Amino acid sequence: MLVALTLGSGSAAASIGADEAESAEAPVVDLAPNARSAILMDADTGTVMFQKNVSEKLPPASITKVMTMLLIMEALDAGKIKLDDKVSTSEYAASMGGSQIFLEVGEEMTVDEMLKGIAMASGNDASVAMAEKIAGSEQQFVQMMNERAKELGMNNTNFVNVNGLPAENHYTTAEDIAIMSRELMKHEEVTKYTSVYQDYLRKDSEKPFWLVNTNKLVRFYSGADGLKTGYTSEAKFCLTATAKRNDFRVIAVVLGEPNTKTRNAEVTSMFDYAFAQYQNHTLIKDGDQIGSIKVEKGQQERIELKADHQYSVLLKKGDNTDEIRYELKYDENLKAPIAIGQPIGKIVVYKGDGVLKEYDLESPVDVPEASWWTMLKRTASKLFLIK
Repeated sequence: MLVALTLGSGSAAASIGADEAESAEAPVVDLAPNARSAILMDADTGTVMFQKNVSEKLPPASITKVMTMLLIMEALDAGKIKLDDKVSTSEYAASMGGSQIFLEVGEEMTVDEMLKGIAMASGNDASVAMAEKIAGSEQQFVQMMNERAKELGMNNTNFVNVNGLPAENHYTTAEDIAIMSRELMKHEEVTKYTSVYQDYLRKDSEKPFWLVNTNKLVRFYSGADGLKTGYTSEAKFCLTATAKRNDFRVIAVVLGEPNTKTRNAEVTSMFDYAFAQYQNHTLIKDGDQIGSIKVEKGQQERIELKADHQYSVLLKKGDNTDEIRYELKYDENLKAPIAIGQPIGKIVVYKGDGVLKEYDLESPVDVPEASWWTMLKRTASKLFLIK
């Protein structure tokens, strides 16, 4: 039997995959008329506010590095690498052409410096050096990229290298780029690198290297703090950009633009549309208690649910938020054993009497089945308390 526990009113945003992404009401005009493909997405909920040819497979150029940076951030979170770890430059990494920070064979930089070189200067050499640091070789890292893409539901993507240099069978879509950009923004500390307009590498050397962010929006658009540009003669001018105002973060992707001026202008139009027309209404903040669920015959009797990210819904400006409420629904006969990550319930968001959104909840812990001795003590304790 499903139990529904009314938790409150407001809004909710959990992790959703590509198959769960929703579309908001489409704008009357094409926000990116010169782009070959484009998408505008709410970073919290994955709701799409504008889209154009989003499933067309196209070369992403250096936007590829969004996935490279995602795997770096995940390796940092997992403790596999640290920001102050030294990264040595191989002959292969130093041989990369195109955008680079001009690493020399054997030169060492920290992970922190390499990330800066990738995010700001789009360093192809730094990308390969980091791939070799994490996976041992670029080929192994590319395999990790493709595996992660599949996990995220990026079904129209195939990576061949870590930096986006032209290569046969290296492609993705605007939709898939938005998905991986959204995943990267869960590591909001990456904006420490992507939001900076100018900085230096090799500051203490005789030849300090001046970095200027290839994404000019971080300087000229209020709230813009990332994410990654791209250009090759085949891909044309591409950009995945993100901006945040208050608690509302949006992601805009354009591919195949004719020049940088048009690319930046059309992303600006997409941002303006999102911030003018929509609001992100928060129901549950990161760290808030969501509730607890009873587990039959478990080593522990209850699973305590705590939000590990913000939960919210995207609303049109002017919508009545008083009509928004949410409930925790779960099976009252939930039994151990339960594995970490196992679905155990849902947060159902209502607008009036209608369901607005549903978010799956997963167990944050393993709950093994209780031993007979634990069950005996538990039963005896309950009998002892009966009056």
